[in-house]
Formats: sequence, structure tokens, C-alpha cells
Amino acid sequence: MADALDPVLNDIDRDLDNSLERLFAWLRIPSISTDSAYAGHCREAAQWLEGNLTALGFETSVEETSLHPVVLAHRPKPGAPHVLFYGHYDVQPVDPLKLWQTPPFEPRLDGTGDSRRIVARGASDDKGQVMTFVEACRAHLAMNGDLPVGVTILIEGAEENGSQGLPEWVEANRDRLKADVALVCDTGMWDRETPQITTSLRGLAYYEVKVTCADRDLHSGFFGGAAANPIHVLSRIIADLHDAGGRVTLPGFYDGVREPPPERLEQWRSLRLTPEKFLRPIGLKQPAGERGRLPIELIQSRPACDVNGIIGGYTGEGTKTVIASQASAKVSFRLVDDQDPEQLSKTFEAFVRERVPSDCSVEVICYKGSRAVALPYDMPQLAAAQAALSAEWGREAVAVGAGGSIPIVGDFKRILGLDTLLIGFGLDDDRIHSPNEKYELTSFHKGTRSWARILSALANA
Repeated sequence: MADALDPVLNDIDRDLDNSLERLFAWLRIPSISTDSAYAGHCREAAQWLEGNLTALGFETSVEETSLHPVVLAHRPKPGAPHVLFYGHYDVQPVDPLKLWQTPPFEPRLDGTGDSRRIVARGASDDKGQVMTFVEACRAHLAMNGDLPVGVTILIEGAEENGSQGLPEWVEANRDRLKADVALVCDTGMWDRETPQITTSLRGLAYYEVKVTCADRDLHSGFFGGAAANPIHVLSRIIADLHDAGGRVTLPGFYDGVREPPPERLEQWRSLRLTPEKFLRPIGLKQPAGERGRLPIELIQSRPACDVNGIIGGYTGEGTKTVIASQASAKVSFRLVDDQDPEQLSKTFEAFVRERVPSDCSVEVICYKGSRAVALPYDMPQLAAAQAALSAEWGREAVAVGAGGSIPIVGDFKRILGLDTLLIGFGLDDDRIHSPNEKYELTSFHKGTRSWARILSALANA
């Protein structure tokens, strides 16, 4: 396999300048999905990619959704595994424009030597990342006349607008999206030298709790000490959510939470993400959460509960001796493994109501809920991709989870039954969503080489 892959990697190296020209042409299109004034440019970006993929021999179409169109491209290979690659062509608004050093849709190379970077809106999020995969396909086709696996490419145009219309489109086109595994290139590296596969995404459950006691605000001199105070009641509820060791106290909360295999835990330890290293950049040094856990566990493989906002009583300038009639808090739970947001809603509401005095009332509002998504630890495609990345970057690719959510990954699992390998080459300092967004030239170049290796590895997974 190495002999067949070497010409592909050499072609990627030789063609780097042309690859950049193609990427720059796409970056010049201001495909801002959240502003209706740019709807025509979003369609232009979709049509540009359609033409590019058609020229490579894909069967390609631009298809309508309730917002911006998607680009769908197929190149089957009977008898071989089939992958579904996802990305997005839409970009964030550029405000504040005055903070850009050069116009955001006039891409340029900045820096020298190994520190060169591509600067433009969409360079990292997500056009540059998408083009690493497209250019890897181009090199395989140029050298071998075919791809190692069958490929379907799905590129949407409303990711920055909540992927409006995409889940419905996927549901309606599920038969056209059949594959063995999904691939997403909208994530990052562990650091500049260490590639990463994101193997899990935490789920989410979000609530608002409103406690009402008296029928009006009260004078604390007349009623203080005798009348129930909703801020006190709410504070007690919040305090009771965790024990002294940082564990969430809801009954059955940890049902479905699994421990990682010892070898995975050892890999996480080798990353040396100490509490000091993780917390110092934000002005902290003492870890919260469950005692005895690594910081990397706390942010990606363990569930969490946080109060995101609390409102009650007088908050204006000066003093007002008042007992509020109502207080409220917004509470979120990050979920992992097989935790069930529907069961959590029942448990949380019962927990809250048990702590509210009988002459007071409480309303628990559930805003959203989504399950966690996680790859099987023994998934063969995961092992193949990890080995391919390690070979390209010269150090072991790490497999870690992410603390947040990427809705399309859940949709692929729920609608298509597909597990997703999240492999990206962005860096923490790429300034995505900010002025002067950039993508390291190394990320683009070695990202393309990485996908070429991964496609070959998946053919044998």
C-alpha cells in the first residue's frame, strides 16, 4: 500500500501552489449564511464547488433546502467501503470590519517558512478544511484514476445559521447517503504537532427553574425571617445539585456513564494536561468537578452540571430592602455515553419540587435535550484513521472527546445510523468567528496528505 500511496503524496506536494489557487478562488466568495443579502453569494459558493467536483469525475448536484442549497457529490466504488464526507461552505459575518488587517475576502499568505498561514474569512472554518479532503481526492484520481473507497460528499451552506433545513433534507434523502462511516473535517488538532480524532461529543439538557413564593415583593423589615424567600429556596436547590466531592447528586444521574479503557486513560495522562496548564490561561488554578479525575476527563468524558444564570430580587444601584416574590435560574447538564435526557428531565423536576415549600410554587421549563455521541473504542475505522494520521505527523494521533455538541453528528447517527470520525486540522489560535481568521499552511498541506492516507487506510479497515 505504501508504494501505491507514495505517488499520491508526491503529487500533493508538487501541486500545493495550484491547490492554494483553487482554495483562494473559493475563499473570495463571501458566502455569509446569516445575512440574507449574501444569499446569492452562498449559491455562488455552492455552484463553484459543484463545478470543481464535477471536473474531478463526481456525479454532482446543487440541491435546495429551506435556506441555502447543499452540494451533493457521488463517486461509488462497488465492492469497496463507502464514506460520507461532510463540511460547510458558509462563513461567519466579518464584523467588526475595521479590525481586519486586510479585506476578509481577499485571501493572502502571511508569514515566512514553516509559519506561513492563509488569512481570510473561511480559511479555517470551513472552506480550507473541506478543501483538504477535496484535494486528497484530486491527487488519488490524478495518480490512480480512482479513489480507494467509494465517496459521497455533502457540503451544506447554513452551518453558521444552525444548519437550518439540513436535518429535514438528510431525512428526505437518506437512501442517497448510505455509507459505512461518516467523516467530518470541522475540528482541530491537539496541538501544532499532534493530530487528533474527536471520538465523542457530550449531549445537552437545558432547563429554567422559576420559584414563586409571596404574591408580591415584600418589605424585608416587615416580613424578613417569617416569609419564604424564593432566592433562598432556589439557592438551596442549586447547592444540593453537587456533593462535597463534586459529584452530581440527582438519583441515577450516572446511570449509563462508562469508564474508559485503561489504555485510553493512559493516553490521556500522556498528554499532560494538568489543572494548572488548563486553568491558568483563564485566571484559575484549582480544579472543580469530581475529585480524583483528570481535567481532560472532566471536560469530555464525564457529565457535568452548571448554573448558567440566576435572577432574583433587586439588582439596581444602591439598596432596596425587599424580599422578591420570584427567582429563577438556568441550569444545563452535559451528558455522556448512554445518559438519557428524557429520564433526566423527570428526575431533575422531581429533585426541584422536593425542595420547594408547600405554600410556594415552581415551574421547570425544558428547553432542549440531545444525547451524547460516542464512537466504539474498538471501531476498526477509528484504528485505521489513527494509524494513518500518526504516520503522516510522526507522532501518535490522540483520540479524545469534545465537551460541546455538533448537531449534524447526532443527525447522522439518528437518521442514517452512521458513526462519525471527526478529523480536523484547525488550531486553537485560528481566530475562527473573529477578525483575521487564518489557517496554517502546514494544516492545509499536511491535512491534505492526511486525508490521502486515511482514504487508503479505510479501504482495508
